[in-house]
Amino acid sequence: MSGESVLAWLQSHAPDLKLIDHSRSTATVAEAAEVLGVEPGRIAKTLAFRVGETVYLLLARGDARLDNAGCKAELGGRPRMLDPEETLAVTGHAVGGVCPFGLATDLPIVADRSLLAYPTVFPAAGTRTSSVEVEPERLVQLVGARWVSVCKLPE
Repeated sequence: MSGESVLAWLQSHAPDLKLIDHSRSTATVAEAAEVLGVEPGRIAKTLAFRVGETVYLLLARGDARLDNAGCKAELGGRPRMLDPEETLAVTGHAVGGVCPFGLATDLPIVADRSLLAYPTVFPAAGTRTSSVEVEPERLVQLVGARWVSVCKLPE
């Protein structure tokens, strides 16, 4: 799915949210935080992984790390990250622009409670240079996610 397709999805589901198109890459948490002028935790990274036969999308704060024990407790097993080709196939978004908007496949989406530390967060918007700013609770509502605790924060 292209940035234009994500824009169309946003216009139909959340017309008040504005797509932020940057002139520089926001493909990594560090790049996005620098371009947006925010701390890395405010970047809502989207990870695609498999637990057993189920593929999940996880929304987590940018400085959090996936916790195997938390995934086992919440999702029933150890997570296995998808490779870039499989990520593109199931989400419609290339790595660096993976987001929970306008997915190619209907996937279960989970959001780590660590996002709740911020009034707004910045998930990608389908390209390596775009994002949106949204409240964590609203993000979860828009994409039909459920809250989980599957990440560890930096010490």
